[in-house]
Amino acid sequence: MLTQDHKDWGYTSSTGLGFTHHTIVDAHFRACETPYLALLGQAGLRPGQHVLDAGCGTGDFLPHLAALVGGEGRLTAVDLAEENAALAAERAETWRLPCPTEVRAASLLDLPYPDDSFDAAWCANTVQYLDDDELAGALAELMRVVRPGGTLAVKDLDAHLITARPADPYLFADFFRAAGAEPGYARQLLRTRELHRHLRRAGLADVRRQTVLIEHHAPLTPAAQGFYKAACAQLARQALALGLSGTWRRFADPADPAHPLDDPDGYISEGNVLALGTVPRTHH
Repeated sequence: MLTQDHKDWGYTSSTGLGFTHHTIVDAHFRACETPYLALLGQAGLRPGQHVLDAGCGTGDFLPHLAALVGGEGRLTAVDLAEENAALAAERAETWRLPCPTEVRAASLLDLPYPDDSFDAAWCANTVQYLDDDELAGALAELMRVVRPGGTLAVKDLDAHLITARPADPYLFADFFRAAGAEPGYARQLLRTRELHRHLRRAGLADVRRQTVLIEHHAPLTPAAQGFYKAACAQLARQALALGLSGTWRRFADPADPAHPLDDPDGYISEGNVLALGTVPRTHH
């Protein structure tokens, strides 16, 4: 959902949604690639399947999805931002993936595919942009295009587990409490731990969920430095505008030599949730 607060989060794509520009999307994937792929490995995708990457961004997951479905499988990918879909398509061609791959711009609320088109759908870091009504609509669309007995796997960021050191241990919690007081992006980032309930409500069967803590300890990798310093700077601007702790000034400048993440005890974490369900045989 495009709310007024998205411009405050920065890194918008043509959709106007915050944190959807390819630079920040790619940076986040590189910083968290190992745990992201571990979660993908638990999505139950198998060789020979036709899988939909629903909200593919710039295509970071495509090579790994292709490796799972193999040469007998097939990938279809969609993203709301036309420029992201175009970049993902260009990358897929450059990577010479082992299976047929199609990428196009489309909305999860109106997928341009017939019923029962796919064996499974993978939806990563995307439902955070949907309000509750839109999430219900997207899940209904994904269940429509995935065949009965097929799998729907949704992975997203859980903001409850974001914290950094050295800093007040409640710094990020206080920000998300304040920013999430009104409908918008922050509140949707706090909803992720409830994804399994939304999948059950949508009618999916055999719903299960796993929450993981993704941690980065000093010295942070260049990828982690690049993403988290940029992300913290955007949060710091919002926090200071909300009148929250002046401690946020320490996170406002990624180039500050005294930045907390450059401290010998520097640390930052985030949560991720994988929620899975099966389209019931009685569906459709």
